Amino acid sequence: ASSSSTSYPRRNADRCKPAKATSARPASRAKSPRLSAAAKLSPLGFFMALPPVLVVLCFVGIPIFIAFSFSLGFTGGPNEVISIIGQDIYKKTSWWGTLDAYKAVFNDARFPGDLWMTLSVTFISTTVVLLMALGMGIYQRIKGGRIASLLSTLSLVPLFVPVVISAWAIHTFYDGNGFMKTFFMQFGIDFPTLTSTRTAVILGTIWTSLPFAILMVTSGLQSIPDALIETAQDAGASFMRILRTIMIPLAFVPIVIAGTFTAIGIMGSFTVPLFLGPNQPTMLGVEISNFFGAYNRPQHSIVMAFVIFAAASGIAVLYIWANVRSAKQSGRI
Repeated sequence: ASSSSTSYPRRNADRCKPAKATSARPASRAKSPRLSAAAKLSPLGFFMALPPVLVVLCFVGIPIFIAFSFSLGFTGGPNEVISIIGQDIYKKTSWWGTLDAYKAVFNDARFPGDLWMTLSVTFISTTVVLLMALGMGIYQRIKGGRIASLLSTLSLVPLFVPVVISAWAIHTFYDGNGFMKTFFMQFGIDFPTLTSTRTAVILGTIWTSLPFAILMVTSGLQSIPDALIETAQDAGASFMRILRTIMIPLAFVPIVIAGTFTAIGIMGSFTVPLFLGPNQPTMLGVEISNFFGAYNRPQHSIVMAFVIFAAASGIAVLYIWANVRSAKQSGRI
């Protein structure tokens, strides 16, 4: 009896201990959202983020606004000098401006070819870059080993070669007197001259864009836990099913980011199409330079720039959507 009487309070005490611990956990969880909300509203974080925002506003936002007003025919103020020097300047006809400059550009016989050249090169090059980056990342993730590491290292070589040197090297390599033409001529084969063609521009943009895409896609695939892939393999899932249901969905955000940055960079490229592309049609990056300098039509060049800006903004929507999706999945928003 004495032993039962002494052990009874202990059992009650032991039962009470977990109750206190469980009652304390919800309280700690209830405080964490308040702390995170207070941290988000901290004035220190606002002032730390303010300098880059001001730099972008002053050196990017304001010049974009001035250029856009010039494309609408506002020739006064900061646009006065360039409107005096330039040719074929359309001045505003109403309080909001005019669309005559846009009409002149879209009615130009060269613009549709330049626009198609830009969009087609961007689409083809971005698709090839993403496929090659996925192939490299999947091979390194699944197989690994020295060969995968060597290929991954070699694929990053274009990252350390200046674009102008790469473009000129490709120009001389595929030129009419270049290595490929000379080499195949020894065997009686007439190798086609790729310089000054759209194919050469695609090759050049793939060369310059591939390293960044490989870094992004490979890092996304490497972050996938091994347990998920091994569990799927133990369950009898094929390689394509693992790729379709596990690897691609979990690395979707890095793939989208790589695709958007690649497409925007190719769409606004200048050096590669200048060295490797034809004179006409050419990409809009080169045509903007021609209209601004050689043709002395700055208003037309700004209109073309805003056409590229609108297309790049449409691509940037995917980047923003991918970031919002990632933030929702991680619980940040």
